[in-house]
Amino acid sequence: MPDNSYRKQEAFSEIPHLTDKIADKTLKQLEREGIFVFPENVEDAEGITREQMILQSANGGYKSSNVMGYLGYGDERLTIVSRFGGQEDDFFFQYLLDTVMNVPNLVNLDTDADQDKQLFNFLLFLFPRFLKTAMRKGLFKQYIWRSYNDGHANGSIDVARHIEKNTPFTGRVAYSRREFSYDNCLSELVRHTIEYIQGKPYGHRLMAGIKDEVRLVREATAGYEPYARGRIIEQNKKNTVRHAYFHEYRALQRLCLLILQYRNEQIGVDSNQIYGILFDGAWLWEEYLNTLLEDVFYHPMNKAGKGAQRLFSGHSGLIYPDFISRDYTRRVIADAKYKAQRAIGNKDYLQVLAYMFRFDAQTGYYLYPDVEGTGDLQLWLNRGSTYESDVIRRDDISVIKHGLRIPTGAADYAQFVRMMKVHEDEFTKVFSEISTSPAPRSAS
Repeated sequence: MPDNSYRKQEAFSEIPHLTDKIADKTLKQLEREGIFVFPENVEDAEGITREQMILQSANGGYKSSNVMGYLGYGDERLTIVSRFGGQEDDFFFQYLLDTVMNVPNLVNLDTDADQDKQLFNFLLFLFPRFLKTAMRKGLFKQYIWRSYNDGHANGSIDVARHIEKNTPFTGRVAYSRREFSYDNCLSELVRHTIEYIQGKPYGHRLMAGIKDEVRLVREATAGYEPYARGRIIEQNKKNTVRHAYFHEYRALQRLCLLILQYRNEQIGVDSNQIYGILFDGAWLWEEYLNTLLEDVFYHPMNKAGKGAQRLFSGHSGLIYPDFISRDYTRRVIADAKYKAQRAIGNKDYLQVLAYMFRFDAQTGYYLYPDVEGTGDLQLWLNRGSTYESDVIRRDDISVIKHGLRIPTGAADYAQFVRMMKVHEDEFTKVFSEISTSPAPRSAS
């Protein structure tokens, strides 16, 4: 099913239980049930909100929103693809993921592959990202009970175990002690996931970017036992991370459990747990454009609180333009729009014009995916008023709808990538004359 589309209820007849699980539920509710959503901080995303629904009931059917991804429940699956990628082979969605999320080429993610295998591959490549994010807060540490049997009793004596192990008395005492340790059930779960992934043919390359994190986890888990995986999984199911400060570790724990419970190339079979990965289409498109334009444009990011700008003095009017040209002598503002050219209007115009006025820019761009080959459309700002009948076009301020051509009719994904590279060169050529001179430092 494409995003931002409508389908009658009959189209979901083969996945009735999954449909019931997700229909008319908000992303906030689904996140609580275990769905992974990107960007991670949904509240700060422009394209989606926590109150947005994946499928919303409407006129005897369901309407999808600006969200793409993979969902499953039991043996039922739903794939939501991009409306700009075609109905059958959505190479465009895959290409966005490859570029933004750094999907390794060695992992086969062909769109005609089994959906369960696709989802499992996504879980694997998400692991390095989640591990790196969680460990920015350091190794996870928690209190655990450890059992000892030696001559230095320092804890609660285990009478039954002491009698069993130390009869006749040999000078040792069996006791248990509560310790604050890095080697706990969650760290062990992460260690088991690391070893599982690195056992795959492509595992070492997949983990190449997190060597330091892998080393720290291995050093912290001296009690790791390869054959204890089942016990570690059950312990983590019963002891989920609850503290809000460690929400990154809570997400990592959920991901590890999904990976390690993968069986027979199916996740969740005979399970009442809903699972999946969802992506905000507008966020993916914006981050993809940044990979093409980062040498020419600044990219403020409201999700990360990076590059905040203000409309007014006194720290009023917080704004985050998508792209601000690095050339401060001929400032250009660009806005990423995950919509067709004809759908760009109204509030879109007001937003970009406000940014242009704030940064003294005479040119603004709307950057959108173009599947119709409509070409650029330049709109010149008016001056004057209809009341005085003196409305005329200005020749110094304009906004341009500039599309990136999305290939259609590619025989396979490799051909689609080759075609995209050609279109990317054509798309970025219009910005080649923009200087990359750094902005002057403020006097303060």
